[in-house]
Amino acid sequence: MPSQPLFAHAAKAALATSLLAIGLAGAAHAQNLPGKGVSVQPLKSSLAEEVFQTLLVARALERLGYDVKPMKDLEPATEHLAIANGDATFMATHWNLLHADFYKNSGGDTKLYRKGVYSGNAAQGYLIDRKTAERYQITNLAQLKDPQLAKLFDTDGDGKADLTGCNPGWGCELAIERHLKAYQLDSAITHRQGSYAALIADTIARFKQGQPVLYYTWTPYWVSAVLRPGTDVVWLEVPDSPTAAAQDDTRLPNGKNYGFKVNQQHIVANKAFADQNPAAARLFEVMQLPVADINAQNLRMSRGENKASDVARHTDGWIRAHQKTFDGWIAQALAAAQ
Repeated sequence: MPSQPLFAHAAKAALATSLLAIGLAGAAHAQNLPGKGVSVQPLKSSLAEEVFQTLLVARALERLGYDVKPMKDLEPATEHLAIANGDATFMATHWNLLHADFYKNSGGDTKLYRKGVYSGNAAQGYLIDRKTAERYQITNLAQLKDPQLAKLFDTDGDGKADLTGCNPGWGCELAIERHLKAYQLDSAITHRQGSYAALIADTIARFKQGQPVLYYTWTPYWVSAVLRPGTDVVWLEVPDSPTAAAQDDTRLPNGKNYGFKVNQQHIVANKAFADQNPAAARLFEVMQLPVADINAQNLRMSRGENKASDVARHTDGWIRAHQKTFDGWIAQALAAAQ
C-alpha cells in the first residue's frame, strides 16, 4: 500500500526538519556564548594534584564558550608574574596568605583579579608519628633542640633531625626556613627539599617500617588520608613567636599554634582579562570546591589513578554528581555577561 511509505517519508522529513532546527538553535547559542573566540591559558605548579581543581575551572570556561588551552606548569612565584603580565590567564591554586608576597610583587589588585574563595580551610604544618610523640612526649617543634630527640628523626646519620620539607619556589619553603631560624633550630633540623612526591613517599615507607617520621604537609592533599592526623601522626605546635611566622601571629582560635594560619585558596586571573570578560570574572568569583572533595580526588591519584585521562574522568564525574551546582555557576556567569 502506498500510504505507508509516504507516511514514513513524511515522518523522516519532519524529523530532519526538527533536527536541523535544533542544530541551528545550538549553533546560534554557541555564537552568543560570552567566551566565543577568546583563548584562555591556565597555569598550575609542578604538583600533579593541582590538575583536578584547575581542570574543573577549565570545564566551566568551556561551557561559556572559551577556547581553553592545555594547562602549563610554572612554580607559584612565576605563575603570578605570568598572569599579571598577560602571558597566561588564570591559576586555580593561589593560597592566601602563603602566596601573599607573590601576589603583591606581581602588581597586586592593579594587575591581578582575586574575588571569592574557591576552597577554604587549607591547613599546613609539621607532623610526627604518634608513637614517637607519645613515647617521648613531643608536642612542639622547638623540643627538637634537644639532640637526643632530634636524633630520633635522623635518616642520614649526621645527628640532625631530617624534615621532609617543601619544594623550592612553592612559598612554604620560605616559611619553614623562617621558622627554623627564628626558633634556633638550624643546627638541629635539616630541611630536606627536592621532589616532594619522592620525599613524602620515602617518609611514608619509613612510617610503615615503624620508624619515626618528621614532615611538613598541607590540606587539601592526599597525605593526610594515608598518615591520618590524630591516629597515625600528630601535629606539632611551634613557640608563640609572631615574628617567626609566615604571616604574623599564627595562633588559631582554638589556642593551638602550628606555625601557619589557615589559608583560603582562590582563583587568580589577569585583571585586564577579568575586566574584559565579566562572565569569566563572575565564574571565578562564585566557584567553590570543598576541601574534602579535593582530598578525595588526590587520594585516588595516590592510589594509581594519576594519568591525565583519570583526572579528566574524575573531573567530569564530579560535575555529573554536582550538576545543579555546576549549572548554577554557569547561569550566574552568563547573567554577568548580559
